[in-house]
Amino acid sequence: MRDIAVFSGSAHPELAAEICSHLEAPLHPVRVQRFANDCLEVQLQANCRERDVFLIQPLVQPVQENLVELLLMLDAARGASAARTTVVMPHFAYARSDKKDAPRISIGGRLVADLLVTAGASRVLTMTLHSPQVHGFFNIPVDHLHALRELAAHFQQYDLSNTTVVSPDLGNAKEAAAFARLIGAKVAAGAKQRFADDKVSISSVIGEVTGRDVIILDDEIAKGSTVLELIERLRELGAKSIRVACTHGLFSSGALKRIGDQPDVLEIVSTNTVPIPESERGPKLKVLSIAPALAEAMRRIHNGESVSALFA
Repeated sequence: MRDIAVFSGSAHPELAAEICSHLEAPLHPVRVQRFANDCLEVQLQANCRERDVFLIQPLVQPVQENLVELLLMLDAARGASAARTTVVMPHFAYARSDKKDAPRISIGGRLVADLLVTAGASRVLTMTLHSPQVHGFFNIPVDHLHALRELAAHFQQYDLSNTTVVSPDLGNAKEAAAFARLIGAKVAAGAKQRFADDKVSISSVIGEVTGRDVIILDDEIAKGSTVLELIERLRELGAKSIRVACTHGLFSSGALKRIGDQPDVLEIVSTNTVPIPESERGPKLKVLSIAPALAEAMRRIHNGESVSALFA
Protein backbone atom coordinates (compact mmCIF):
# COMPACT_ATOMS: atom_id res chain seq x y z
CA MET A 1 0.00 0.00 0.00
CA ARG A 2 2.68 2.49 -1.14
CA ASP A 3 0.30 5.31 -2.04
CA ILE A 4 -1.53 5.49 1.27
CA ALA A 5 -0.67 7.99 4.01
CA VAL A 6 -2.38 7.67 7.39
CA PHE A 7 -2.31 10.40 10.03
CA SER A 8 -3.97 10.66 13.43
CA GLY A 9 -5.13 13.66 15.37
CA SER A 10 -4.93 13.93 19.15
CA ALA A 11 -8.40 12.47 19.86
CA HIS A 12 -7.69 8.72 19.76
CA PRO A 13 -4.11 7.80 18.75
CA GLU A 14 -4.45 4.28 20.21
CA LEU A 15 -7.22 3.42 17.77
CA ALA A 16 -5.24 4.91 14.88
CA ALA A 17 -2.20 2.80 15.77
CA GLU A 18 -4.34 -0.34 15.90
CA ILE A 19 -5.90 0.45 12.51
CA CYS A 20 -2.46 0.94 10.96
CA SER A 21 -1.31 -2.36 12.47
CA HIS A 22 -4.14 -4.14 10.63
CA LEU A 23 -3.37 -2.20 7.43
CA GLU A 24 0.34 -2.97 7.77
CA ALA A 25 0.92 0.70 6.98
CA PRO A 26 2.85 3.27 9.04
CA LEU A 27 1.07 5.86 11.15
CA HIS A 28 2.74 9.12 10.17
CA PRO A 29 3.37 11.77 12.82
CA VAL A 30 1.45 15.03 13.15
CA ARG A 31 2.86 18.08 14.90
CA VAL A 32 0.29 20.24 16.70
CA GLN A 33 1.55 23.56 18.02
CA ARG A 34 -0.37 26.05 20.17
CA PHE A 35 0.66 29.68 19.91
CA ALA A 36 0.58 32.29 22.67
CA ASN A 37 -2.78 33.57 21.40
CA ASP A 38 -4.25 30.02 21.83
CA CYS A 39 -4.42 29.37 18.06
CA LEU A 40 -3.42 25.94 16.74
CA GLU A 41 -1.08 25.08 13.90
CA VAL A 42 -0.92 21.58 12.42
CA GLN A 43 1.84 20.06 10.31
CA LEU A 44 1.56 16.63 8.64
CA GLN A 45 5.09 15.27 8.89
CA ALA A 46 5.13 13.00 5.86
CA ASN A 47 4.79 13.43 2.11
CA CYS A 48 1.16 13.76 0.92
CA ARG A 49 1.68 14.74 -2.74
CA GLU A 50 -0.63 12.69 -4.99
CA ARG A 51 -1.17 10.19 -2.17
CA ASP A 52 -4.37 8.72 -0.74
CA VAL A 53 -4.50 10.44 2.65
CA PHE A 54 -6.56 9.18 5.62
CA LEU A 55 -7.03 11.39 8.69
CA ILE A 56 -8.24 9.51 11.78
CA GLN A 57 -10.04 11.73 14.31
CA PRO A 58 -13.25 10.94 16.22
CA LEU A 59 -15.04 14.02 17.54
CA VAL A 60 -14.78 13.37 21.28
CA GLN A 61 -14.11 15.59 24.28
CA PRO A 62 -12.81 18.24 23.97
CA VAL A 63 -15.00 18.19 20.84
CA GLN A 64 -14.32 21.74 19.66
CA GLU A 65 -10.54 21.36 20.03
CA ASN A 66 -10.55 18.08 18.13
CA LEU A 67 -12.81 19.49 15.42
CA VAL A 68 -10.55 22.48 14.77
CA GLU A 69 -7.52 20.18 14.75
CA LEU A 70 -9.23 17.99 12.14
CA LEU A 71 -10.11 21.02 9.99
CA LEU A 72 -6.48 22.17 10.11
CA MET A 73 -5.26 18.66 9.20
CA LEU A 74 -7.60 18.71 6.18
CA ASP A 75 -6.32 22.10 5.12
CA ALA A 76 -2.72 20.91 5.50
CA ALA A 77 -3.39 17.82 3.37
CA ARG A 78 -5.04 19.87 0.64
CA GLY A 79 -2.18 22.36 0.68
CA ALA A 80 0.27 19.46 0.38
CA SER A 81 -1.40 18.31 -2.89
CA ALA A 82 -2.99 15.12 -1.55
CA ALA A 83 -4.74 13.21 -4.34
CA ARG A 84 -7.70 12.39 -2.04
CA THR A 85 -8.33 13.03 1.64
CA THR A 86 -10.64 10.73 3.60
CA VAL A 87 -11.78 11.67 7.09
CA VAL A 88 -11.98 8.56 9.29
CA MET A 89 -14.36 9.77 12.00
CA PRO A 90 -15.54 6.80 14.10
CA HIS A 91 -17.70 9.09 16.24
CA PHE A 92 -19.42 12.21 14.88
CA ALA A 93 -20.53 14.05 18.02
CA TYR A 94 -22.54 16.70 16.16
CA ALA A 95 -24.75 14.02 14.59
CA ARG A 96 -27.15 14.54 17.51
CA SER A 97 -27.80 18.09 16.25
CA ASP A 98 -29.76 16.91 13.22
CA LYS A 99 -33.06 18.80 13.22
CA LYS A 100 -34.72 22.05 14.18
CA ASP A 101 -36.92 21.02 17.10
CA ALA A 102 -37.09 24.45 18.73
CA PRO A 103 -37.16 28.04 17.42
CA ARG A 104 -33.90 29.73 16.39
CA ILE A 105 -31.54 26.83 17.10
CA SER A 106 -28.60 25.74 14.98
CA ILE A 107 -28.35 22.43 13.14
CA GLY A 108 -24.78 21.64 14.09
CA GLY A 109 -24.54 18.35 12.19
CA ARG A 110 -25.13 20.01 8.83
CA LEU A 111 -22.83 22.94 9.62
CA VAL A 112 -19.92 20.72 10.68
CA ALA A 113 -20.41 18.57 7.56
CA ASP A 114 -20.11 21.72 5.44
CA LEU A 115 -16.98 22.78 7.36
CA LEU A 116 -15.29 19.43 6.72
CA VAL A 117 -15.99 19.64 2.99
CA THR A 118 -14.85 23.26 2.80
CA ALA A 119 -11.62 22.38 4.62
CA GLY A 120 -10.80 19.74 2.01
CA ALA A 121 -12.47 16.42 2.84
CA SER A 122 -13.03 14.24 -0.24
CA ARG A 123 -14.75 11.39 1.58
CA VAL A 124 -15.93 10.45 5.08
CA LEU A 125 -15.75 7.07 6.81
CA THR A 126 -17.82 7.00 9.98
CA MET A 127 -19.67 4.58 12.25
CA THR A 128 -23.22 4.45 13.66
CA LEU A 129 -24.50 7.96 13.08
CA HIS A 130 -27.16 9.09 15.55
CA SER A 131 -29.80 9.26 12.81
CA PRO A 132 -29.89 8.28 9.11
CA GLN A 133 -30.57 11.80 7.83
CA VAL A 134 -27.11 12.97 8.97
CA HIS A 135 -25.66 10.97 6.09
CA GLY A 136 -27.42 13.39 3.75
CA PHE A 137 -25.77 16.45 5.33
CA PHE A 138 -22.59 15.67 3.38
CA ASN A 139 -22.30 16.42 -0.33
CA ILE A 140 -19.32 14.06 -0.62
CA PRO A 141 -19.30 10.24 -0.44
CA VAL A 142 -19.94 8.85 3.05
CA ASP A 143 -19.23 5.25 4.06
CA HIS A 144 -21.41 4.57 7.10
CA LEU A 145 -20.37 1.46 9.04
CA HIS A 146 -22.03 -0.13 12.05
CA ALA A 147 -20.75 -2.31 14.89
CA LEU A 148 -23.65 -4.78 15.05
CA ARG A 149 -21.54 -7.70 13.84
CA GLU A 150 -18.83 -7.07 16.44
CA LEU A 151 -21.45 -6.78 19.19
CA ALA A 152 -23.29 -9.89 17.96
CA ALA A 153 -20.06 -11.93 17.90
CA HIS A 154 -19.49 -11.03 21.54
CA PHE A 155 -22.98 -11.96 22.75
CA GLN A 156 -23.08 -15.24 20.84
CA GLN A 157 -20.91 -16.77 23.58
CA TYR A 158 -24.03 -16.79 25.80
CA ASP A 159 -27.21 -18.85 25.72
CA LEU A 160 -29.54 -16.54 23.78
CA SER A 161 -32.59 -18.82 23.66
CA ASN A 162 -34.47 -16.63 26.17
CA THR A 163 -33.16 -13.23 25.05
CA THR A 164 -34.90 -10.00 24.04
CA VAL A 165 -33.04 -7.06 22.54
CA VAL A 166 -34.53 -3.79 23.83
CA SER A 167 -34.15 -0.42 22.13
CA PRO A 168 -34.52 2.54 24.52
CA ASP A 169 -36.75 4.33 21.99
CA LEU A 170 -38.55 3.74 18.72
CA GLY A 171 -35.96 5.74 16.80
CA ASN A 172 -33.34 3.05 17.39
CA ALA A 173 -35.77 0.13 16.95
CA LYS A 174 -34.65 -0.64 13.38
CA GLU A 175 -31.04 -1.19 14.49
CA ALA A 176 -32.24 -3.23 17.50
CA ALA A 177 -34.32 -5.41 15.18
CA ALA A 178 -31.33 -5.98 12.88
CA PHE A 179 -29.18 -6.90 15.88
CA ALA A 180 -31.89 -9.25 17.21
CA ARG A 181 -31.95 -11.04 13.84
CA LEU A 182 -28.18 -11.49 13.97
CA ILE A 183 -28.32 -13.24 17.34
CA GLY A 184 -31.71 -14.94 16.91
CA ALA A 185 -33.49 -13.01 19.66
CA LYS A 186 -36.78 -11.20 20.09
CA VAL A 187 -36.98 -7.40 19.98
CA ALA A 188 -38.73 -4.76 22.11
CA ALA A 189 -38.62 -0.96 22.40
CA GLY A 190 -39.23 1.67 25.04
CA ALA A 191 -41.72 4.50 24.67
CA LYS A 192 -39.40 7.40 25.51
CA GLN A 193 -40.02 11.09 25.98
CA ARG A 194 -37.09 13.49 26.46
CA PHE A 195 -37.58 16.64 28.54
CA ALA A 196 -33.94 17.82 28.69
CA ASP A 197 -30.45 16.57 27.90
CA ASP A 198 -30.39 14.52 31.12
CA LYS A 199 -34.12 14.11 31.83
CA VAL A 200 -36.09 11.37 30.09
CA SER A 201 -39.16 9.31 30.81
CA ILE A 202 -39.90 5.80 29.53
CA SER A 203 -43.57 5.15 30.18
CA SER A 204 -43.68 1.57 28.91
CA VAL A 205 -41.79 -1.13 27.04
CA ILE A 206 -43.42 -2.55 23.90
CA GLY A 207 -42.53 -6.22 23.61
CA GLU A 208 -41.89 -9.31 25.69
CA VAL A 209 -39.36 -8.81 28.51
CA THR A 210 -40.87 -10.45 31.62
CA GLY A 211 -38.74 -13.37 32.77
CA ARG A 212 -36.32 -12.90 29.86
CA ASP A 213 -32.62 -12.11 29.50
CA VAL A 214 -32.47 -8.57 28.15
CA ILE A 215 -29.81 -6.82 26.07
CA ILE A 216 -30.30 -3.05 25.97
CA LEU A 217 -28.90 -1.75 22.67
CA ASP A 218 -28.26 1.95 22.05
CA ASP A 219 -26.11 3.84 19.55
CA GLU A 220 -24.34 5.85 22.25
CA ILE A 221 -24.40 6.29 26.01
CA ALA A 222 -23.42 9.71 27.36
CA LYS A 223 -24.82 10.56 30.80
CA GLY A 224 -26.71 7.27 30.91
CA SER A 225 -30.07 8.81 31.88
CA THR A 226 -32.00 6.88 29.23
CA VAL A 227 -30.37 3.54 30.06
CA LEU A 228 -30.95 3.97 33.80
CA GLU A 229 -34.60 4.86 33.22
CA LEU A 230 -35.02 1.81 30.98
CA ILE A 231 -33.35 -0.45 33.55
CA GLU A 232 -35.90 0.75 36.12
CA ARG A 233 -38.81 -0.12 33.77
CA LEU A 234 -37.31 -3.53 32.97
CA ARG A 235 -36.89 -4.21 36.68
CA GLU A 236 -40.56 -3.39 37.27
CA LEU A 237 -41.55 -5.71 34.41
CA GLY A 238 -39.55 -8.59 35.87
CA ALA A 239 -36.66 -8.99 33.44
CA LYS A 240 -34.49 -11.96 34.42
CA SER A 241 -31.11 -10.35 33.64
CA ILE A 242 -29.86 -7.18 31.94
CA ARG A 243 -26.86 -6.50 29.75
CA VAL A 244 -26.12 -3.12 28.17
CA ALA A 245 -24.51 -2.63 24.74
CA CYS A 246 -23.65 0.44 22.69
CA THR A 247 -21.34 1.52 19.88
CA HIS A 248 -20.15 4.82 21.34
CA GLY A 249 -19.36 4.57 25.04
CA LEU A 250 -18.97 8.23 26.00
CA PHE A 251 -19.89 7.55 29.65
CA SER A 252 -19.72 11.17 30.80
CA SER A 253 -20.41 12.47 34.33
CA GLY A 254 -19.82 9.08 35.99
CA ALA A 255 -22.36 7.23 33.82
CA LEU A 256 -20.27 4.07 33.67
CA LYS A 257 -20.17 3.76 37.45
CA ARG A 258 -23.89 4.52 37.82
CA ILE A 259 -24.85 1.84 35.31
CA GLY A 260 -22.31 -0.63 36.68
CA ASP A 261 -23.63 -0.15 40.22
CA GLN A 262 -27.04 -1.51 39.20
CA PRO A 263 -27.09 -5.02 40.74
CA ASP A 264 -29.11 -6.61 37.93
CA VAL A 265 -26.76 -5.32 35.18
CA LEU A 266 -24.39 -8.18 34.41
CA GLU A 267 -22.28 -6.54 31.71
CA ILE A 268 -21.68 -3.28 29.82
CA VAL A 269 -20.33 -3.70 26.29
CA SER A 270 -18.98 -0.88 24.15
CA THR A 271 -16.63 -0.48 21.19
CA ASN A 272 -13.49 1.66 21.11
CA THR A 273 -14.81 4.32 18.71
CA VAL A 274 -14.08 6.74 21.56
CA PRO A 275 -11.31 6.41 24.16
CA ILE A 276 -12.37 5.19 27.60
CA PRO A 277 -9.71 5.97 30.24
CA GLU A 278 -8.44 2.96 32.16
CA SER A 279 -9.11 4.80 35.41
CA GLU A 280 -12.85 4.90 34.64
CA ARG A 281 -13.27 1.29 33.53
CA GLY A 282 -15.10 -1.00 35.90
CA PRO A 283 -15.20 -4.79 36.18
CA LYS A 284 -18.46 -5.03 34.22
CA LEU A 285 -17.12 -3.16 31.16
CA LYS A 286 -16.05 -5.01 28.01
CA VAL A 287 -14.53 -2.94 25.18
CA LEU A 288 -14.61 -4.41 21.67
CA SER A 289 -12.27 -3.20 18.93
CA ILE A 290 -13.65 -1.87 15.65
CA ALA A 291 -10.13 -1.28 14.29
CA PRO A 292 -10.28 -4.38 11.99
CA ALA A 293 -13.55 -3.17 10.43
CA LEU A 294 -12.26 0.37 9.90
CA ALA A 295 -8.96 -0.92 8.50
CA GLU A 296 -10.76 -3.18 6.02
CA ALA A 297 -13.02 -0.32 4.94
CA MET A 298 -9.98 1.93 4.43
CA ARG A 299 -8.27 -0.78 2.39
CA ARG A 300 -11.36 -1.16 0.21
CA ILE A 301 -11.69 2.61 -0.27
CA HIS A 302 -8.02 2.80 -1.24
CA ASN A 303 -8.32 -0.08 -3.73
CA GLY A 304 -11.65 1.04 -5.16
CA GLU A 305 -13.55 -1.98 -3.83
CA SER A 306 -17.07 -2.16 -2.44
CA VAL A 307 -17.44 -1.12 1.20
CA SER A 308 -21.09 -2.20 1.33
CA ALA A 309 -19.89 -5.79 0.76
CA LEU A 310 -18.64 -5.71 4.36
CA PHE A 311 -22.29 -5.97 5.46
CA ALA A 312 -23.26 -8.82 3.15
